[in-house]
Amino acid sequence: MPEIEPFSTAPTAIDGLIVITMKQVTDERGTVRELFRDSAFVDAGLGTLGPFHQINATETAKGGLRGMHAEEITKLCAVVAGEAYGAYVDLRVESASLGAVVTVRLVPGVQVLVPNGVGNGFQALVDGTQYVYCFDQEWVPGMAGTACNPLDPALGIEWPLPIDRDDRAQISEKDLNAPTFADVTGTAR
Repeated sequence: MPEIEPFSTAPTAIDGLIVITMKQVTDERGTVRELFRDSAFVDAGLGTLGPFHQINATETAKGGLRGMHAEEITKLCAVVAGEAYGAYVDLRVESASLGAVVTVRLVPGVQVLVPNGVGNGFQALVDGTQYVYCFDQEWVPGMAGTACNPLDPALGIEWPLPIDRDDRAQISEKDLNAPTFADVTGTAR
C-alpha cells in the first residue's frame, strides 16, 4: 500500500515566504513528488503561480554557496537531489518583515515560495545537489532587483559548512562583492 504525504504549507517570519511540503506518494518503487499542481496552491490560498516562464536547475558541489539574489520575480524553489541549507532575507524596504531572515533545510519534497524582492540563497550540503527554480517571469540581465552579500555578518546566517572566500568553487566573485544589507536597504538589521 502506498504511503501518501499530503501537500501542506507553513508561513514564515518573512511576509509571503512560504515553506511547502509537496504531495508525495511512496511505494516499493520509490517516490513520486508533485513539483507543482496549480489547484493545490489555489486551494491553500496561495493563488495561481503559473504559467512559469522559465525553469532553471543548478547542480552544486558540497559547500558551494549561491545567492543572496532578490530579483523582481516570484520563485518556487526546491531541491530535487541532494540536500541544501536555504537562507532567505527580506530586502523589501516597504515590507513589515524587512530584515527578517529565515533558514530552511532543503531536501527532496520541500519547496520554498519566494516572493518578489526577497533574497534567495543556499549552500549545498552534499555533492551534486540539484536546486530547481521556477520563475513567473523570464530572467534577463539587468532586470529589476537587487542582491545582498550572503556572508554579511549583519544577516546572522550560520552557514553549516565553512566558506573559503578565496575559493570560487564555494562562492562567486559576484556574490562575494554584493552589497551589505545596510547598503541595499539603507537600514541596519
